[in-house]
Amino acid sequence: MKKVIILLSGAVAFGLFSFSPKFTGFLGSDNPEYQKIIDSYKQPISQWPKPTIEEGVVWSEMASIQKDSAYFTDQSKPEVILGRMLFFDPKLSKSNQISCSSCHDPEMGWTDRRMVGLGHDHLKGARNTPSLYNTAERTSYFWDGRANTLEEQATGPLSAHNEMAMDVVELPAKLSKVEGYKPYFEKAFGDNKITYERVVGAIASFQRTIKSQPSRFDAFIDGKYKALNDQEIYGMHLFRTKAGCMNCHSGKYLTDESFHNIGLTYYKRQFEDLGRYEVTKDPNDVGKFKTPGLRDLLNTRPWMHNGLFDNLEGIVNMYNSGMHMIDPKPEQKAKDPMYPVTDPLMKPLELTKEETKAIVAFLESLSGSKFKMRRPDFPKE
Repeated sequence: MKKVIILLSGAVAFGLFSFSPKFTGFLGSDNPEYQKIIDSYKQPISQWPKPTIEEGVVWSEMASIQKDSAYFTDQSKPEVILGRMLFFDPKLSKSNQISCSSCHDPEMGWTDRRMVGLGHDHLKGARNTPSLYNTAERTSYFWDGRANTLEEQATGPLSAHNEMAMDVVELPAKLSKVEGYKPYFEKAFGDNKITYERVVGAIASFQRTIKSQPSRFDAFIDGKYKALNDQEIYGMHLFRTKAGCMNCHSGKYLTDESFHNIGLTYYKRQFEDLGRYEVTKDPNDVGKFKTPGLRDLLNTRPWMHNGLFDNLEGIVNMYNSGMHMIDPKPEQKAKDPMYPVTDPLMKPLELTKEETKAIVAFLESLSGSKFKMRRPDFPKE
């Protein structure tokens, strides 16, 4: 009889266990631990839970951006006015059909919404067009960091055969034939001489005025705690902790301004891109690309250096996998020192579906810019 009771008790317990809700890792609003996490962020950022940072990683705390109160003052400066005209003027290209704004369209998040850029003779570029949001805050330019200043960066798209295809040596003479530009150069620089350095300097001055506007995320940091809902706050918590995103995406603009191989090198396959190696020639840099800032990311899709990804949930799932599927075996690396190894910061995250959705919800809260810039008139002759 005792044996029967024990068996029945076990069966009942098994039945109760079988029909109980399966723990998914997502803490519901009725869970005290979940609410405790939410409340821990509804206070000044200096009192937030510390992020999970790997040893040796240089990082900085998140910070809010403010509305650009100097925007209209900056836009009225002579050098910026000239730079804006040049930025939108297709005469800077060999064909007189392509301007900087062809790939950096203000109505498309200062990018082109293409997988890769499309330029002279409808030739495709090799990489996705980076957005110009907050470009003044960058420490290097291009996905591989081959330019250190905006002025230096300008030579790339102006002269590339598959972009604007312009001979930059001939550009000043070409623009000097446009009499209408001379008064603008004189206002900007004190005389009407047109040089390449002045052209790229003016364009860079304009580009430095392109800034993200505050998002709901910024409002939350600044104390408006209803700006984010509980799912978004929990997603931010996961971003800072379990998901490890802060190891690369930290600070005001959510980038470490560094270079990482996240496992998307496609080495010796279609879409191969050696990344930073093309600049440094260091085999350890094969497949490394610059960490993009996450501000206004909903305005700048598709994402990654090759523009192959257009779904945020898919990207989070990709990171969730750990991305070490194509690392070389020791014998492969010994035979081929160029064989790329995925960054050790990349690890399987064991995120649940609910956690993935929470992180996506947080990422979507980072977009705040909505204004559109009117295309300026520029001298025709």
